[in-house]
Amino acid sequence: MAVRVGVLGATGAVGQRLIQLLDPHPEFEIAALTASDASAGKTYRQAAKWRVDSPIPADVADTTVTATNPSEVPDDIDLLFSSLPSSVGAEVEPGFCEDGYVVSSNSSNGRMDDDIPLVIPEVNAEHLDLLEVQRDERGWDGAMVKNPNCSTITFVPTLAALTDFGLEKVHVSTLQAVSGAGYDGVSSMEIIDNAIPYIGGEEDKLETESRKLLGDFDGAELSHNGMDVAASCNRIPTIDGHLENVWVETEEELTPEAAAEAMREYPSLDLRSSPDPLIHVFEEPDRPQPRMDRTLGDGMAIAAGGLQESPFGLQYNCLAHNTIRGAAGASVLNGELLLENGYI
Repeated sequence: MAVRVGVLGATGAVGQRLIQLLDPHPEFEIAALTASDASAGKTYRQAAKWRVDSPIPADVADTTVTATNPSEVPDDIDLLFSSLPSSVGAEVEPGFCEDGYVVSSNSSNGRMDDDIPLVIPEVNAEHLDLLEVQRDERGWDGAMVKNPNCSTITFVPTLAALTDFGLEKVHVSTLQAVSGAGYDGVSSMEIIDNAIPYIGGEEDKLETESRKLLGDFDGAELSHNGMDVAASCNRIPTIDGHLENVWVETEEELTPEAAAEAMREYPSLDLRSSPDPLIHVFEEPDRPQPRMDRTLGDGMAIAAGGLQESPFGLQYNCLAHNTIRGAAGASVLNGELLLENGYI
């Protein structure tokens, strides 16, 4: 029997991706959709300006949208996927957890809280047990897990594959697609024939979230990884797919050949949305490329290439689909991990 789920913030860009991924999912059944008060009471077809690259699911289109309030969501919902703006998420997500709902959230609020697990299942699934600490400290009957920022998700799995070499310093420069800013985030006059070398708050997310994701959890407390991370973030005129240039310095000698082998052999998980292989390593020096490689593994794989030695350690490029692997797909995968580990 499928788990009954709801989507908070269902009309936005990530909310629409969530519906696209959840509608055919054999383990989840969409049973509630929420949005702003202006959308409440409308059918989903009326409330959402559908922009995803597949038709709006027929069984979702006529569902009535409710306000984003625990009193408006049925009690028999087992799991909520949140794609709310962070300011709204900070205000309402804890209320859902207090009322007993389990929330898998893509919103940035709370990601760095000590008792909220920030999870990429293939990288740090064991951090999910931080939920026990969270429930004890907050008195919640429900629980909340976060997935990282879309740019963080792109390079952290490649770093996870290299941890045995002793990560010391990481420099990353991102080339981020416009869809990462939402439909109204970057105007055409800003981005066409242009690149914008600043994305507010993005550099801090890469630098802090990566250290939390690669930290150690001892069952009671999470300690962050001690590596140094420096990021530079740039918006470029691609639609989907964040491409990143990475330089890694390690304690032990790390050749491009050893790094490629470690990435290729890095394990996936036996979860429906986890691709196999997790990291696709290209030998061609001009790959990965967003238009050609963002849909590897149904948009859930990480692509890497251009591995070479540099004066600053190993140099390589990596790529992920930012609204699938980097957002909606990451939340769905965390939902699968919650189900696998008995939290719902």
